[in-house]
Amino acid sequence: MEPVHEGEWLPVFDLHADGRQRRWTVLLRWLLLVPQFIVTALLSFAAFFVTIAGWFAALVLGRLPDSIYSFLASVLAYRTRVGASALLLVDRYPPFSFTAPDYPVQIEVRPTELNRLAVLFRLILGIPAAIVIALLQYGWAALSWIFWLLGIILGRLPAPVFTATAAMARYQLRTSAYFSLLTPAYPKHLFGDTPGTGEEARSVTRPLLLDTGAKVLLVLFLILGLAGHVTQNTLVTYDGDESTTSSSP
Repeated sequence: MEPVHEGEWLPVFDLHADGRQRRWTVLLRWLLLVPQFIVTALLSFAAFFVTIAGWFAALVLGRLPDSIYSFLASVLAYRTRVGASALLLVDRYPPFSFTAPDYPVQIEVRPTELNRLAVLFRLILGIPAAIVIALLQYGWAALSWIFWLLGIILGRLPAPVFTATAAMARYQLRTSAYFSLLTPAYPKHLFGDTPGTGEEARSVTRPLLLDTGAKVLLVLFLILGLAGHVTQNTLVTYDGDESTTSSSP
């Protein structure tokens, strides 16, 4: 594969599914995924240390070594498949394998030269994107029981929920790829791709086009996420003040 110029190309999230679900798998989805969550946690733990090694290597080489790149890309693909299932985007159970060419969720990342200065400050540069995805996930989780019930009743997620969730999953992929040094391209296009660009439709999410309802839902996720974090911090501060007051003579 020919190398791409820095910043030209974003990681791709391909979803080959129309959102139809078997009701019993939706009912038991998160319970069935417990083994996958354990594997994902272990892989993420290993990937953390590999990323640190990759960071030092990238500062010297201006790119990730092939072995590190391959491992981190495989872990990212695995986590994305499990995440898509947990988000009720696909019905099929993700395989316990790095390679899953026939699974309805696929990602594409490309080895790219990295700017050493951007690598040096990657954690700082990625903070805004990390905040956005944290708020989105918190907001989605707050409404997840509603989506879960809708999936059980309808056998699918409503179209705005499905596309908004897919947009969140794609942004998560791009944020993770950026922090893992798999791409120099900063996460973008949370609210979907620009229609009418002439890009050939290759999957449900390429191009990813969001209607007004899906965009409103994404904004709602952000608002709920922000409200949840503010409330949580307020309660923690209040409890801390109460404890200090109680312990004072």
